[in-house]
Amino acid sequence: MNPSLLFDFSVNRENKTIHVKREFAAGLPLVWKAWTEAEILDQWWGPEPWKAETKSMDFREGGRWLYAMVGPEGEKHWSVADYISINREQYFSANDGFSDEEGNINTSMPHSQWMNIFTTNGGNTTVEITITHEKLEDLETIIQMGFKEGFTIGLEQLDRLLQTFRNAKDL
Repeated sequence: MNPSLLFDFSVNRENKTIHVKREFAAGLPLVWKAWTEAEILDQWWGPEPWKAETKSMDFREGGRWLYAMVGPEGEKHWSVADYISINREQYFSANDGFSDEEGNINTSMPHSQWMNIFTTNGGNTTVEITITHEKLEDLETIIQMGFKEGFTIGLEQLDRLLQTFRNAKDL
C-alpha cells in the first residue's frame, strides 16, 4: 500500500460497528466499478490465497450478489449481499451474511449491514465503509474470524488491481 494514502480501521463496540476509511489512487468511476461489477470484484474481494467466485450479481436496489469464497483446497464458503439503496458513484448499502449456495441466509452466523460511501479528492477516491451488526457477539465473532486482517489484504489487492488500469476505459 502507498503509505501516503489514507487507511483507517476502527471498531466501536458500543455501537456494534466497524468503520473503515480507505483512499485509492484512482478516479471515482474506476473505484465504483471495482466495487459494483462482479468481474472486477472477483479479482480482489477476499484475502489471498482465497478468491471470490460470483454465482450471480444483480446490482440494483432490491438486487443481490451471491458469491463464494473459494479456498486453496477448493472449499467454498457462501455469502450474500442484498442491496438496499444505491446512488451511483456516491454510495450503496446492503445487508450481508453467510449463506448456502442458493443464497439462503445462515442465521447461526453473523450478518451485518454495510454502508459504502464514495468521495473524490483530486485524482484519488476514498471509500468509507460502516459495517453495523445487530448484536455485539456478532461483531466479536467477525473480529475473531480475522475480518480486519482479511479485509485489509483485500483492500491492498484492490489497490494493486487499480494500479494496473490506466483509466476507466481499460475496464
